[in-house]
Amino acid sequence: MLAGDFGEVVTLLGAGERIVTLDDARLEELPVSAAGRVAIGVMLEDERRLRELALEPVLNCIHGYPRDEESPVPTDVFSFHTDSAPVETDTWLCTYHGPASEGLRNDEAVRRVDIPSTRAALLESFGGEDGDDFRDYLSEHCYDLHYAPVPQAQPFSFGLGHLWRIAVDYPGSPVPPCIHRAPMHGPDDPPRLLLIS
Repeated sequence: MLAGDFGEVVTLLGAGERIVTLDDARLEELPVSAAGRVAIGVMLEDERRLRELALEPVLNCIHGYPRDEESPVPTDVFSFHTDSAPVETDTWLCTYHGPASEGLRNDEAVRRVDIPSTRAALLESFGGEDGDDFRDYLSEHCYDLHYAPVPQAQPFSFGLGHLWRIAVDYPGSPVPPCIHRAPMHGPDDPPRLLLIS
């Protein structure tokens, strides 16, 4: 069980727009109870540990995300996707409060650009042939990083308080990238406290 009162921290942070980045000083100045102080200590310690690995963690209070509803392949964080990079790296995630991130096994997903009807819609939007230029177009718009669950797929929760190191798609990666997404987040849902690096 996650130690500390993260709900108290969220309440004291108050309302906000979309994604609010939290610095250490703001957290330390909150007039929290002893349980709230424990919660803040957990987050600061996780940040410290990641910085020791030469990473740059960011703690966000997330009230909502922008949606992408215009494209044949939505590329917002609610879509199952993989992270990519030109060099060797990983993504680190931890949800402390609110709905947790979700993952999907690689064998339970198909790239959206490989679904014939979606590929046809993307080709129409591209206005050209299915060749190298089209593949560049898919990559430039990150369409090739988004996935659909297969029938009977069973997404799993990352849970609360677990610091996940997830694989990224980079040249020469020895493992497949982790397929993941942010949980659906409605206006009445509590804000999320999320650490990402």
